[in-house]
Amino acid sequence: MKKKCLKALLTIPNLLTCFRFVSAPVLLYLAWYGYGNTFLLLLAITFLSDVLDGFAARMLDQESEFGALLDSWADLLVYFTIAVAAWWLWPDVVYREKVYFLMTIISFFSPVVVGVIKFHAFTSYHTWLVKFAVAAMGVSFFLLFLFDLAWPFRIAALICLLAAIEEIAITCYLPRLHSNVRSIWHVMRDEAL
Repeated sequence: MKKKCLKALLTIPNLLTCFRFVSAPVLLYLAWYGYGNTFLLLLAITFLSDVLDGFAARMLDQESEFGALLDSWADLLVYFTIAVAAWWLWPDVVYREKVYFLMTIISFFSPVVVGVIKFHAFTSYHTWLVKFAVAAMGVSFFLLFLFDLAWPFRIAALICLLAAIEEIAITCYLPRLHSNVRSIWHVMRDEAL
């Protein structure tokens, strides 16, 4: 059993995902001590690992339920880390944009809560809209904290809210848990077949 778990973990996509687990405490350390530029550099690398793990899983035909779940846990940890670190590094900006920060935090955590309530398990849908929302949020985060450009962050927060609504709708619609779901439309079509 231990060998099987280790083998599942030691794939290129899952190792890329594990980088995010390792980077989270380092990001917190950098934020706590005020290393904003280094924090942003490591965060960019962390975001890149998130893009590459899914790409590697598809290219190497190593997609798995375990990998999808591991990816979702890593995402949740990094998003939590970003929220805390942003407050430590840029409290004035976070306070000014508090409505959008709160909207984003709720968007990332509410689908998880609904999934746990319904399925007693962690959901890992990775919908197209969630991928778009994460990309938009990633870019807008850097624009906000490097250039104090708020409107892309506000739009990204709204996209995150829409993605969360779709994930909650998927959870409500599905009779049993699935991972790597493209959209609510695909779920409805596949369940109708």
